Amino acid sequence: MQTQIINYIPKPAVSKVLQLLENDHLIVKIKRERKTKHGDYRPLSNGKHQITVNGNLNPYKFLITLIHEIAHFEAFQKFGRYIKPHGLEWKRTFQHLMLPFLNPEVFPNELLPLLANHFKNPKASSDTDVNLSLALKQFDAPNNKTYIFEVPYGSTFKIYNGKIFKMIKKRIKRFECMELKTGKLYLFNTNAEVELLN
Repeated sequence: MQTQIINYIPKPAVSKVLQLLENDHLIVKIKRERKTKHGDYRPLSNGKHQITVNGNLNPYKFLITLIHEIAHFEAFQKFGRYIKPHGLEWKRTFQHLMLPFLNPEVFPNELLPLLANHFKNPKASSDTDVNLSLALKQFDAPNNKTYIFEVPYGSTFKIYNGKIFKMIKKRIKRFECMELKTGKLYLFNTNAEVELLN
């Protein structure tokens, strides 16, 4: 399975990634798209450790997600199981592991300043970093989705689970939308992808 990873990450990152996985004796599984997460890490009952990553991610997003999950493993190994999942220990480990990859051989030049800024204080998901998320999405395969910030006010749209919303207004950083079925208001991040209905 480790050799299968070669097909999912930028070629200049392959040797470093395989070395990391070899040192940590991790099992990596490629999964179909999961809407709520890009990847995860968990210890297995047999004493081994498993990372899963969604196979639909572009190579740069896949690499960031993979290193994110390896950082969980290494932080737990070094600092114990009672640390916060995305606390200071994980942040420092993630920064340390990503540093060798943050160069123009691995990432396109236009991503490097955004990545440098993101890794000053990495978040639980790169999706919460709107600028980085939008920049990474340009490397995704084309789809029929529209960014929420492109949805005209008063228009309706559908999200991945089939729920239908109406665009109401923009708040400071997010968009207020009403679910048509319940009348409840929801806030969407700028980089949310939706299917425009009208």
